[in-house]
Amino acid sequence: MRNFSLFYIIGTLICLFIFPVESKANVQKYDDDDLPISFEIEILPWEVAKDILPKGKKFTVIDVETGKQFKVQRRAGSKHADVQPLTTKDTKIMKEIYDGKWSWKRRAIIVKVGEQCIAASMHGMPHGAGALQNGFPGHFCIHFLGSTTHRSGKMDKLHHLMILKAGGKEEEYLHTVDPYEMIEFFVTGINYQDPHLLTVTSAENNTPTKLKKMAKSFTYFRITSMSFLPVEDLEGQLVLEVPVEVKYHTDNSGKITKNMTFILRKNSVMDRWMIDAEHFNNQIQGNI
Repeated sequence: MRNFSLFYIIGTLICLFIFPVESKANVQKYDDDDLPISFEIEILPWEVAKDILPKGKKFTVIDVETGKQFKVQRRAGSKHADVQPLTTKDTKIMKEIYDGKWSWKRRAIIVKVGEQCIAASMHGMPHGAGALQNGFPGHFCIHFLGSTTHRSGKMDKLHHLMILKAGGKEEEYLHTVDPYEMIEFFVTGINYQDPHLLTVTSAENNTPTKLKKMAKSFTYFRITSMSFLPVEDLEGQLVLEVPVEVKYHTDNSGKITKNMTFILRKNSVMDRWMIDAEHFNNQIQGNI
């Protein structure tokens, strides 16, 4: 499992308790030999979380990557929580988390309610109605394990990944992801300019800084067609080439439609698929 950032540790220290923690299947337990305490982050299904967070409930959101926190209130939502920042101060902190610009980007968060810390995922785009005087034009959504979108009724894969990241299960989950889903996550990382998402989907010789620089060169990137093999036919393979047709836009090249190939590798049959981001970038740059 990859190491958590210092900000993550600082943020989650808010959830420290001086009592023994019971063993649970979906609980990430952290212990520190230098402290007489332990703490846990629970990965709870939406059917349980929605009763812990009834409509009108106020609670704290802690952003995993930055450690910044703000208070919110659940206002509505039947398939996930529709929430609003509590005050203008909370709205300001939330916008800082999104680098001053509202975004649909999913982020791993910890929901702290009373003496519980629950793994969750949020996006940062105001939409719909809002009733609080908080300077936030609408509400935003928080997803828990098993949450679905209101419109499609389906689970959002990226929210699911961020929930597991918050609960310390991201790497474990990525070992179950097939190569085509890994490509989806990589492309989402490009469009969100998300260095973490790009890093966890790419081969280990690519640094977050290098990947972030690559992503910033795109205005958008979209796969219009992809060649699939049955997943069961991939058993035992360590290298896979996936032909795709893509459309993208960069400031230097304008709009482009082209055929290219994603290369994915495993270090061993027991390892997981990772994308050769250097090969991808070389194709974009015209070096291949």
